[in-house]
Amino acid sequence: MESELRKEIFSKAFQLHSAGKVSEAEIFYKKILNENPKDSEVLNLVGMCELQQKNYAEAEKYVLEAINIQKEQYFYETLAHIYFKERSYQKELETRLEEEKLFGLTEESAFGIGLAYKNLLNFENSEKYYLKALQFNPESRDTCFNLANLYTLFHIPQKAKEYYLKCLEINSNDRESKYFLALNYFRMKNYDEGLKYFEVRLCRETAIDTEEITYPNLIPNRPIWKGEDISDKVLYTYYEAGFGDMLMFSRYIPLLQKRCKKLVIKPQIQLSQLFRDNFPDVEVMDYFYNEKDFDFDLHIPFLSIPYVLGLKTEEMFISRDGYLKADNEKVAEYKKTFFNNDKFKIGIKWQGNTYYETDRVINVDAFSKLFAMENVQVYSAQTFEGAEEFEKLSSRYNIVDLSKSFKDFSYTAAAVENMDLIICNDTSLAHLAGAMNKPCVVLLPYNYNWRWHTDLSYCDWYESVKLYLADKNESWNSVMDRVISDLS
Repeated sequence: MESELRKEIFSKAFQLHSAGKVSEAEIFYKKILNENPKDSEVLNLVGMCELQQKNYAEAEKYVLEAINIQKEQYFYETLAHIYFKERSYQKELETRLEEEKLFGLTEESAFGIGLAYKNLLNFENSEKYYLKALQFNPESRDTCFNLANLYTLFHIPQKAKEYYLKCLEINSNDRESKYFLALNYFRMKNYDEGLKYFEVRLCRETAIDTEEITYPNLIPNRPIWKGEDISDKVLYTYYEAGFGDMLMFSRYIPLLQKRCKKLVIKPQIQLSQLFRDNFPDVEVMDYFYNEKDFDFDLHIPFLSIPYVLGLKTEEMFISRDGYLKADNEKVAEYKKTFFNNDKFKIGIKWQGNTYYETDRVINVDAFSKLFAMENVQVYSAQTFEGAEEFEKLSSRYNIVDLSKSFKDFSYTAAAVENMDLIICNDTSLAHLAGAMNKPCVVLLPYNYNWRWHTDLSYCDWYESVKLYLADKNESWNSVMDRVISDLS
């Protein structure tokens, strides 16, 4: 193709590409390739178009062809990005290491190699390349943030804190770093420092926004409580985050109740009856009241309670020997229907909400060894997402399904009261069992949640909970072997 004509077509294609009209741009790029199939620059750009359209196999084909013709550094960057998008992290790493071998390191390539190693759980090499990236640019927020996150995965919270604070030196308004710094302080069991940073969390804002929609004539005209004297005021507090968070923080309700004339709580509807059973002097909302029938003086999102109460670290773990009880009538009904036997009764759950995390999902086969234990009856407390896995166990073992009997958490509590032991993933059932002071084994993934702190030999929140951490490459079956050994 004559150079002037190529320039004209290429210019048109590039304008379309820059405007986000990817499929149209690709048509023009391919016109150039029809005349010159060896045009490596255009081959790479077609690969980028295919990548943007999530056609990863086609994208790889075009970019590899470009590299075979001419080894340009940005071709390798495109290829690495393709592998990253399709989560082929080993191929991405090999591509980036080849790029380093041919062209040396840049800040961008060092960061990319560090990220690829991290995704392959090779944290040592990931750290090495992130530190190399920082040598190019010590003020890189992204590199500092990823290093902080890496040290969290390393279980080295002190170093994680160092780099989150560095992020805040670079940008004092970096909300994401403030939030993860809060969680890192929590992991180190430093709530004195962590709680103030925790106030930037998104779920707090979402909770407030939701209430402003529900009560448009009340919430915008009522202040958020900041810790002042409210002994003659009505305080309204409402849920945020998950069931487990609400169950864990419900230990502070009696403290909150003492600070105000009247306390009104809106938990998730599934928790309303359980809270009503346990806090009879508190007004617990089923879901929402008609605005004209509801009034209050101040409001606060539920997870802000310890911060506004001014709790110090040592005050966070009150009532760790139990603060929730099940309704006696429901307990008796469950005893009659499901638990009227003399066996050792173990309740299990393997999955919680996977919207945020999938690491906490346990393969159901890991529980199979429980069924070989003498004089044991196993009960499934798995509900909703993950309940379909029950068939894998029920087709082979004698297991009782309780899930269909759980109308809300007050029923779950009645079942838990009848159990001798609960074994579960990091989920709301663990918090319920702990809050009821029922023996519970919690299986934690290697990258575990902040709330369990760094010393896993002891559970600060619940006296009855024992924690088992999976090693970096350990299977859940292996973790369960350790549990069974201890039980035996």
